[in-house]
Amino acid sequence: MTKGLGMIKSEAEARILKLRELINDYRYHYHVLDESIMSEAAADSLKHELSQLEAEYPELVTPDSPTQRVAGKPLDKFEKVAHEKRMISLADVFSREEVLDWINRNEKLVPGGKIAEFFTDIKMDGLACSLKYRDGVFYQAVTRGDGLIGEDVTLNVKTIENIPLKLSTSEEYLSSSDTLKAVRPSLRSSEEGIPSEVEVRGEIVIFKKDFEKLKDKFANPRNLAAGSIRQLDPKVAASRPLKFVAYDLVKPDLPTHKQAYEMLRDLGFQTSGEDKVWGGDDTRGLFEYIDKLDEYRKTLPFNTDGMVIKINDRKVYDKLGIVGKTPRGAVAYKFPAEEATTKVKDIVISIGRTGAATPVALFDPVSVAGTTVRHASLHNADEIARLDVRIGDTVIVYKAGDIIPQVKEVLISLRPDGAERFDFKEALRRQYPELTFVRPEGEAVYRVKGESSDFILKRAIEYYASKPALNIEGLGEKNVEALVDTGLVKSLPDLYRLKVGEVAKLERFGELSAQNLVKAIAKTKTPTLAKFITALGIRHVGTQTAISLAKKFKSLDNLMVATEEDLLEISDIGEVVAESILAWFSDDDNVKMLEELRELGVWPQDEAGGTLPLEGKSYVVTGTLASMGREEAEDKLREFGATVTSGVTKNTTALIVGEKPGKSKTDKADKMGIPRLSEAEFLKLI
Repeated sequence: MTKGLGMIKSEAEARILKLRELINDYRYHYHVLDESIMSEAAADSLKHELSQLEAEYPELVTPDSPTQRVAGKPLDKFEKVAHEKRMISLADVFSREEVLDWINRNEKLVPGGKIAEFFTDIKMDGLACSLKYRDGVFYQAVTRGDGLIGEDVTLNVKTIENIPLKLSTSEEYLSSSDTLKAVRPSLRSSEEGIPSEVEVRGEIVIFKKDFEKLKDKFANPRNLAAGSIRQLDPKVAASRPLKFVAYDLVKPDLPTHKQAYEMLRDLGFQTSGEDKVWGGDDTRGLFEYIDKLDEYRKTLPFNTDGMVIKINDRKVYDKLGIVGKTPRGAVAYKFPAEEATTKVKDIVISIGRTGAATPVALFDPVSVAGTTVRHASLHNADEIARLDVRIGDTVIVYKAGDIIPQVKEVLISLRPDGAERFDFKEALRRQYPELTFVRPEGEAVYRVKGESSDFILKRAIEYYASKPALNIEGLGEKNVEALVDTGLVKSLPDLYRLKVGEVAKLERFGELSAQNLVKAIAKTKTPTLAKFITALGIRHVGTQTAISLAKKFKSLDNLMVATEEDLLEISDIGEVVAESILAWFSDDDNVKMLEELRELGVWPQDEAGGTLPLEGKSYVVTGTLASMGREEAEDKLREFGATVTSGVTKNTTALIVGEKPGKSKTDKADKMGIPRLSEAEFLKLI
């Protein structure tokens, strides 16, 4: 029996007939009745699937098929650096009405009640970074971090070819503008007319054509760019096709954003090339340009999900100030989401950090808005019932704000025969037999019974800090309770925001113990991949499974996008464990937590390539060792690639024996002919 796209011929034939019927129905409504039953992107996705099936089975192609229609040096860690001027994020808007509301709000605050000019530029999706120059020479690059404090990534950023290491400009440029002439004395540091202090902000990105060559290895351009800059070894960044695209000039402080961009280009920085200035009354032209840009953005060399709109006058912009984390003087207009169709392979339930049970649909991988989508939250039992989504269904997927994957609707006509309604309660019983769930009155979400969000957070932090995980000295049960109960730690990433002065004020701490705790936490910012996976506390994933995952996927980014098929290739992972891992990395709260940790500089080291010396061997440790504790000995073995088990089996390579060993283990090893290693032999082995 031959297969196409995972189907035998009879299945493919049935699927082809259903696809043709639905595509023809779409064509009729769109071209004849001038109405649409689905988006063009979703229809294109269905046509693509049909063409793939027909390519696999050309004997099934018929003249009336829609496809036949003719149509027109390594660091130990990154140092923290405080930003002189806060690196902000922008508030998102999704419609013309929201843009007009933003304009009206600001015109009530600006002098004269009227905004003179707007400045616009394409919004790029990359890693925000600030570059600093002194007397024209590049000396530092700092990530956004939390907006106030970032990390020094100078060595990595220095490898990016389109970043000038020495600035140059022309006298013609500096003398060409009356405004620049007025501020010129503060700009000059030399006869060449280079500003004495320059700070440039922009996005580190990977262009589409460059990512095409790497897409089989990485999930999306944004993650690859961010991950490259977060490597401790600059050689990794140098090997990647990174580019820096400037979007702001902090120093010198010029009167308008337009002039800032002119100087950026003259100093040798690449900008998007899509920046424009609009009169305050020309909102019609502005919106027409947004529509035009939305149409041709796919032809641009980089990914974009919207357009930034700013008040051009920087004095007015600055006076309007910041609300929360976003400036009043700018917004990011997000383009309508792209859509695609895919099939639901499974529905798993994730238990979040608050004890909430969140259903997640797992898909056949599909590209939406430039990234590969493998899963989407279904939110709760009511949403599943509203959509009537079932395992095996074909669904339309889109990205809300071009960021979060969502299921728009189910294509009922493509539903396979026998697809059953999803039973939420039964799925909870099957996936979490040891837990009891309740649905509080008036809520849509099922929660773990008897466990508050604070209780779950405390247990998660305790495990994160435990010896099998990151082994954070001083972060035991009582101290965790003190940090959470006083509100200093409201999430796991908050551990890395703790300040000595705040901790020292707590009843259980003094100045010295607070310093020791903050230092101990900071030491865990770049753990081994296996230790970090263990620390996440994924259900069914212990130390040995974490090691297997680290060996297989080599980086956390790779593990985050692993499919069930990828996971099941590991010998000690079955369907239950694979389902648990997929659910954890499909949970929006967990993904946001990881991104927050990454922004704080907390990220595991990539696993080294090659074969470890003890890979494929299995050991059991029994008795007391004089040189180290048993857990430390087991960790040492794992570092060299060995598997460590609690009991002797036929697969055991050797039994490591200390003082007062367990008699049952030594007897069983002797009976099975498994060799013993003394402590001295063990130390020689490692």
